[in-house]
Amino acid sequence: MTSDHGADQDGPGFDAVLRSYRLRAKLTQEELAARAGVGVRTVRDLERGRASRPQRTTVELLAAALGLAGADRIAFLAAARGQPAGASAPPRYVRLPPAGDLIGRDGDVAELVTRLAPARDDGPRGVTLVGLAGVGKTSLALTVAHRVAPAHPGGVAGIVVTDGSTTGEVLGGVAAVFGVGRPDDLAPRFAGRSALLLVDAVDRASEAVAEALSRLLRQHPTLRFLATGRHPVGLPTERVWPVAPLVAPPEEAGPELADVAGYPAVALFLDRLARVRGGPVEPDDVAPLSALVRRLGGLPIALELAAARGRVLTVAEILDRYGDRVLDLSGRPAPGAVVSVREAVAASYRLLAPDEQRALHRLATFRNRWSLDLAEAVIADGSATDAVHLLDRLLELGLLSARGARAFRFRLLDVVGDFALERAAADGDLPAARHRHAEVMADLAQGIAPDLKGGRLAEAAARLDDVAGDLGAALTFAAREHPHIALRLAAALPRWWRFRGRDVTGRQWLRRLLADPRTADADPLVRAWAKVGLAQLALEHGSGTEEIGSAEAALADFAALGDVPGQLTAHTQLAALWMTAGGYERARGHGAAALELARSSGHIRDMAVAENNLTWHEIREGDLGAARDRLAEVDRLAGRCGEHRLRAVAAANLAEVERLDGRFEQAARLGRDAMAELEDVGDPGHRRRVLATVGLALAESGRVAEALDVLAELRGPEPQAPADGPAAIVEAAIALRQGEEKRAAESFAAAAEAYAGGHDPRDTVEALVGVVRSSPDAERRQEAVARLAELCRTGGITLLPRERELLGPEALRELEQQP
Repeated sequence: MTSDHGADQDGPGFDAVLRSYRLRAKLTQEELAARAGVGVRTVRDLERGRASRPQRTTVELLAAALGLAGADRIAFLAAARGQPAGASAPPRYVRLPPAGDLIGRDGDVAELVTRLAPARDDGPRGVTLVGLAGVGKTSLALTVAHRVAPAHPGGVAGIVVTDGSTTGEVLGGVAAVFGVGRPDDLAPRFAGRSALLLVDAVDRASEAVAEALSRLLRQHPTLRFLATGRHPVGLPTERVWPVAPLVAPPEEAGPELADVAGYPAVALFLDRLARVRGGPVEPDDVAPLSALVRRLGGLPIALELAAARGRVLTVAEILDRYGDRVLDLSGRPAPGAVVSVREAVAASYRLLAPDEQRALHRLATFRNRWSLDLAEAVIADGSATDAVHLLDRLLELGLLSARGARAFRFRLLDVVGDFALERAAADGDLPAARHRHAEVMADLAQGIAPDLKGGRLAEAAARLDDVAGDLGAALTFAAREHPHIALRLAAALPRWWRFRGRDVTGRQWLRRLLADPRTADADPLVRAWAKVGLAQLALEHGSGTEEIGSAEAALADFAALGDVPGQLTAHTQLAALWMTAGGYERARGHGAAALELARSSGHIRDMAVAENNLTWHEIREGDLGAARDRLAEVDRLAGRCGEHRLRAVAAANLAEVERLDGRFEQAARLGRDAMAELEDVGDPGHRRRVLATVGLALAESGRVAEALDVLAELRGPEPQAPADGPAAIVEAAIALRQGEEKRAAESFAAAAEAYAGGHDPRDTVEALVGVVRSSPDAERRQEAVARLAELCRTGGITLLPRERELLGPEALRELEQQP
């Protein structure tokens, strides 16, 4: 390649160029003619020099038949036009061709132009663009070369390296493209002016290119180079620039074309699609379009090959046919394309040593981004490969992407991961790779599980969120092939499943694994944690009574094993489970047992949790003074162990105690403070409950305008939707304060229905008290009194003095007369 800043240099004719490529492809003249669909006489005449300027259509057919791509194709076409094109012996050189329509590389271009500016003394002497074939290295290099040409008065020129090039041939090619006869003549040619050399496909003769560039850079201080290849040149002054695939829209991108069209991967696909068919993309195509470019990994060659299918397939059909077999995409949709995606990846895969390939198989089992620690763990089983060296090598080859500043997170390019798994299966290595991945994920989950409580819950859950896809893949594989690993993994996840609202799915996994006869001899401690986790998840979606037996079995196992944390967890779960089942005395017994065990073992946080849970029983029995004492102890203990969330929950419960005691102003103040703290520690469930406490306190103290603001927040963005318990009871209290007794009675009744069967029967009791005091309908009042009497009897609930006052003498008599 040579820019207008240098003189032209004649090269061999098209006859020699054609013959060179044919021989390299190991084709006879007859075979080439048959592939290209031209006459054999045409090929013979061209190689004999009898037709030095062939028709463009003929040249295109010959290039396609020879499988030429990228710089090779550019050189071939240039030679056919009579421009300097290269010889039968490498390297070849052509005029700097037009840069073409580069999509989605603006940031790379701007940064590379800056780094290659001649005024930068601190810049690299050379930059090598590395990456898979078809990722767009040559197009990016050409664009940058054109952009920097005006800043290099010594010239911008380039060569295309071919297999077997020697150092002398490379130096001779460089001299030729800069318009001089010998490499020694370059110094007067540059005359101290900055110049840029573009070297395409350095991996074809890496040693020769490295030696030639070293010599040139030593002799010509104003010369810089821009190279492309599957791997770097290897010079100390070189800056390696991995060329990543184009950015694709995330899964959460909007449903409209305008929401995704700005992503480079989509823009390239749409551009190539428009070349093979007319008409805009239909609205129904937007979702499959986004999914398709994500599955193609943003790799330009894959995007172009897939878009070429648009001649006969819709976008949805392309996704359906090729979404799960991207490596099978092949063809030649546009200049610069390679024959197939699989071969593009295979060429880089072959650059790895056998141990590196095996380690790559392990890394390909990851679904999400991963850390260095996880990489080391997954390749550690009997492999001598150093993880740091391996990741550096994969980055150097452009097979890996890295994000982050202080702590890097890595991910293989999608097609690289697909190919590595394909090779692992072919080599018989895939089962071992997946086994190791499952072991690593189980170890990770077990290491994080102790932090899934208290103030560390949100952070620990976020760490598991980062590997959610890997947890699911490991669990699915291990449940089928290694159930002991699957049980170990599942037993560590209940708190995370619960926190993320996946309680039904988690419970199904635990039930399946515990019932699997292959886990009967699993570690008894692991089985015990699985049982208590099963009960915990069942409680979350209202099926706790079904798993009381599991929790009791877990408690017995923990006691037999002498595992105190397990016993504390089981007691706490059984306290909650028996409350759901209506066994309130048993619930209180487990709460008291947890408190005693926590005290005797010095577990301060568990002491605070037990005190907080027992507070409800004091309220149930009508002893608000004892409830205050317990909450004061919770605050003290939580402060000792740094549990800010538990202190916030205790403050919220204290606000509720004050409201139940008729101290509305203090309840509103405490509740607002507790809400702020709960928001800081990320506990939306408790925050909503205390928000209802504040709303009730404000309404009952006559601060209706403020209560209405609370109600609006409780009802959320859809105020017309049916209200849940907290919203309904606050709305009822406001209506009652405004003198609208009928509306108040209806809202209290709605709250009672919403609360029915819930975790805290006192919520239902309060709603029924509201129905009795506000309803003008005698029949409704009688039904409410009957339900209230039943709840108090079965739950051992003592009405508070204020509640008895609100009911009045007549209703109390009716209540006492109930059977």
